[in-house]
Amino acid sequence: MAGAVKRRLSAGHAKSQRGTEESPFVKWLLIGLALLFSLVFLLLPLANVFAQAFSKGWSAYLSALQHPDSLSAMKLTLLVAAITVPLNVLFGLAAAWCVAKFEFRGKALLITLIDLPFSVSPVVAGLMFVVLFGAHGFLGPWLKEHEIRIIFDVPGIVLATVFVTFPFVARELIPVMQAAGNDQEQAALTLGANGWQTFWYVTLPGVKWGLIYGVILCNARAMGEYGAVSVVSGHIIGRTNTMPLHVEQLYQNANTAGAFAVASLLTLLALVTLAIKIYLEWKQHREFELAQQATRAENGDTMFLARAKSE
Repeated sequence: MAGAVKRRLSAGHAKSQRGTEESPFVKWLLIGLALLFSLVFLLLPLANVFAQAFSKGWSAYLSALQHPDSLSAMKLTLLVAAITVPLNVLFGLAAAWCVAKFEFRGKALLITLIDLPFSVSPVVAGLMFVVLFGAHGFLGPWLKEHEIRIIFDVPGIVLATVFVTFPFVARELIPVMQAAGNDQEQAALTLGANGWQTFWYVTLPGVKWGLIYGVILCNARAMGEYGAVSVVSGHIIGRTNTMPLHVEQLYQNANTAGAFAVASLLTLLALVTLAIKIYLEWKQHREFELAQQATRAENGDTMFLARAKSE
């Protein structure tokens, strides 16, 4: 009887495996299609960027990057990223802490607002700031009276970039904090730690990988943002042109080699971002495996001592 039951279970298991497995032909066809898609739409355009950048030689490539307008665009891009990323880190930590650790009215609304830049076009976001802070906008006359310039200047670029990038850090931290729970924080408070000590020594180390990952994504988007920045910048050469805007301007002026030279820097940024992301994921997975091995070893020692005592 037991043997018949086992045979039925094994037959059912084998049948279920056959139902979920594909034939070798279908498997290799899907793999080939995925590789072909990656080659045509990812690798070839990536290689073409560098081929066009070096089409006129190394000296022309360096000359394009050392042009005063290119240097100004690079400095402005770095400045905007240096302002945007810390602001998003502060907002992301605060928003994730509120969403993950507390229950309050309006929590669903807060989560919706965090996701708003994902659903709003960057161009629409830029127009929103123009309508609000432009010369003919809602606050335009007051800003002009007090000689405060936002649109077509660096503050407007920073505001637009902050808007399109602020979900990245928060969205990486919220699930990590929710998965961690509140037990460790409550234990720290019970032992006498204050709120700042609990956050700095308990909460922050537990979410460090999510925070770093969010910072990397936020920085990459801040440096590569085009739509919202294009609307609020005014395309003033040497003053409000970031690297993506400078690439467009060079290309429209028929300076293809210069445009691709600046674009190659943005491509290198994307590759570096991808490499750091892969490394962080590997390191996080490695630490998790080491923690599991230590836990299994500790459990094994405990069981051995319990058996020794019983004997």
